[in-house]
Amino acid sequence: MEFLTQSQLPIVDFTNENLKPGTDAWVSASQVVRSALEDHGGFLALYDKVSLETYDSVYSEMMNFFDLSIKTKRRKTTEKPIFSYSGQLPGIPLYESVGIMNPLSFQDCQKYTHVMWPQGNDHFCESVNSYAKKLVELDHIVKRMVFENYGIETKKFDTLLESTEYVLRAYKYRIPQVGESNLGVAPHSDTAFITILNQKVEGLGVKLKDGKWFEVGASPSLYLVMGGDALMVWSNDRIPACEHRVLINSKIDRYSMGLLSYAAKIMEPQEELVDEEHPLRYKPFDHYGYLRFFLTEEAIKSDSRIKAYCGI
Repeated sequence: MEFLTQSQLPIVDFTNENLKPGTDAWVSASQVVRSALEDHGGFLALYDKVSLETYDSVYSEMMNFFDLSIKTKRRKTTEKPIFSYSGQLPGIPLYESVGIMNPLSFQDCQKYTHVMWPQGNDHFCESVNSYAKKLVELDHIVKRMVFENYGIETKKFDTLLESTEYVLRAYKYRIPQVGESNLGVAPHSDTAFITILNQKVEGLGVKLKDGKWFEVGASPSLYLVMGGDALMVWSNDRIPACEHRVLINSKIDRYSMGLLSYAAKIMEPQEELVDEEHPLRYKPFDHYGYLRFFLTEEAIKSDSRIKAYCGI
């Protein structure tokens, strides 16, 4: 069902046809998911619901996007903070990324596409929408496992899903030029509730509980599931935000894709996860308020941006 690598980052097999709620396989996998999240902030998922055709198509279309002019890539597509194009940054010159809001909606994918390609680009729109719809199925399974394993009622799980907004984020890291560092992006955690990340070329590293770095492999069916800052608040610090980095050691540009989930309503630590051993650590949390705070001088200077924002 699942096993541990030598570095102790668990792999959970979501390709198992017997993985249904209430089965022994489900209970076993749920326990591994919770344990891995509590230890490392994340785990690896084997997941085969994304067809190779969709996988190849979405990466091909994202490569086309990054080939657009910088002026085009910087066109405004959302009022939400930090989701638009990011790149050409002095501290991380190899890095570019872009976020597409609400990729589960074909209409919203069309709106985004028409900003970037006024003449239209149906293939881009269809690829993004199809890819996101398959990944959100894994997102829902993982969240349900976490809720059930902590004994939190189904109603709260349904409420979370109803108030969740998704962003499909694409990343490009060019190969370093002579004299440049191979740092793609420095160690950090995501602002999201959960991130589901796939890479077409290796380079992604995860910091484990013992402080060692685990290098994630590249495969169409291998996904890194990471808890973000919002999950740390929700779990009242039982689940740490997964610290990860990117180093570019390849001879070709590196591309990766991530589905990130955000809470559209105020969130707070679950009362079931607050006790004498785990006293309340956070005030109520406004996810988009946190994103607006994230790049302020106060946030950047803090040891922990999330604790500077809503910690007790």
